[in-house]
Amino acid sequence: MCFSVSAPTANAQTYVYVTRTGKRYYYNRNDWGLKRAHRVYRITLSKAKSRGLTLSKDESHDKKVVARVSVKKAKKIHKRAVRHSGKTKISKNQIVVLNGNNPAFSNSEMSLKHGAWARYGSLDKLNRSTTANAMLNYSLMPKVKREPLYVDPTGWHNKKDGGTWLYNRSHLIGYQFTGQNNNLRNLMTGTRSLNDPAMSTFENKVAYYLRSNHHHYVRYQVKPVFKKRNLLASGVIMRAKSVGSNAISFNIYIKNIQSGFKINYANGTSVVR
Repeated sequence: MCFSVSAPTANAQTYVYVTRTGKRYYYNRNDWGLKRAHRVYRITLSKAKSRGLTLSKDESHDKKVVARVSVKKAKKIHKRAVRHSGKTKISKNQIVVLNGNNPAFSNSEMSLKHGAWARYGSLDKLNRSTTANAMLNYSLMPKVKREPLYVDPTGWHNKKDGGTWLYNRSHLIGYQFTGQNNNLRNLMTGTRSLNDPAMSTFENKVAYYLRSNHHHYVRYQVKPVFKKRNLLASGVIMRAKSVGSNAISFNIYIKNIQSGFKINYANGTSVVR
């Protein structure tokens, strides 16, 4: 298994937004300077500069401030995540590398045509979550404090062992990426080891990459795997690939298991061993 997050670097294919006759380019499609434009074009940064266009004055000021603050904050968050994940080890054989760790997204799936977005598949006939897809970017990350989770995904039969709960309400696409919280299409019943440190180890590295440069994008997909009519997923498939670089690239299956418990995947009940 191999995944890595590099230090902030310039994106090999950074895209910006321009108008037909304007003299400025914008990183943010919703920038105030583009509000009255009849048509907005998405082109590469290199092409915009070759046409003599310059960065919007408003964004030029904001970019300097944001970059200085966000990178410093991102490093702190990353260090804290590393310290935390080191306290609880991922269970032996819990993570399986798929397809040589190649996420294998198609060119169309990696396109930034629609900017940043997130989509959550409909619940199936058994009310199980299906697949969540996203083109992650800092712009989607929530700016408000997370509220408590109170909805119960399928297979939710929680219990404690030694003062610690067996299950977590596990997000497919983590709250830190899109701010989705009590959305059953984005939740599954996951063991605490699946949720943290297994999923969170990969999530935190993606989050660090997004926070380190607000123009970074990551194509992301999480799919719960249910056998037949089981209400508890056997595990999740996580795929991610950074746009324009190999800083983020993985394709893994994480087993929904917990040491010390015998789990009935048909309904989510369990017995302490």
